[in-house]
Amino acid sequence: MDAARTGLLLVDLQNDFLDPKGAYGRAGQGAPEIAALPARLAPLAGAMRRAGGWIVSTHFTLVPARGGEPIVSPHLKELRPFLKKGDFLPGSWGHALVDALAPADLAVEKIAYSAFYQTRLEWLLRKCGIERLVVGGIVTNGGVASTVRDAHVRDIPCVVLSDGCAAFSPAVHETAIAALAPVARIATVAEAVAEIAGS
Repeated sequence: MDAARTGLLLVDLQNDFLDPKGAYGRAGQGAPEIAALPARLAPLAGAMRRAGGWIVSTHFTLVPARGGEPIVSPHLKELRPFLKKGDFLPGSWGHALVDALAPADLAVEKIAYSAFYQTRLEWLLRKCGIERLVVGGIVTNGGVASTVRDAHVRDIPCVVLSDGCAAFSPAVHETAIAALAPVARIATVAEAVAEIAGS
């Protein structure tokens, strides 16, 4: 793995998702597997920085409209009725990458599952010479899967971290990882650390 041409893509590891004081934490929405991700991914982020690789974070965003009220898609309103004004607001604490993994070299706001949908991610990767992504984050069956599949159709190879991603249930996570095997390489965080350190 050529670290200089590799990006660690941290999908939606934001305070509003992970911190107890964030939007999901206040609503009692979470999972131990999701809460464990920052500590599990921190050694890989450190190895990537030391080797000259890139840290790229995606940030799920609720775009504020008139009066600051967030634009929330109908399916998300149904799934997460607790989302309110100020949640996932650009520039806010809740919108930011968790401290354990910050800072990122590149940050991309996203409004849907895929980090490529109507964002500048592909442009940034091309401009910065990033040719491969190592992907961790949440949720495996949502943002991670959609982003990896969109990378695949753009001929951007991905390594998906089997223990560096999580969903709201282990069974859903495992099913999603298995479904990604045809379009990405599956590896553990420890395997990725070893490869980056040896690059």
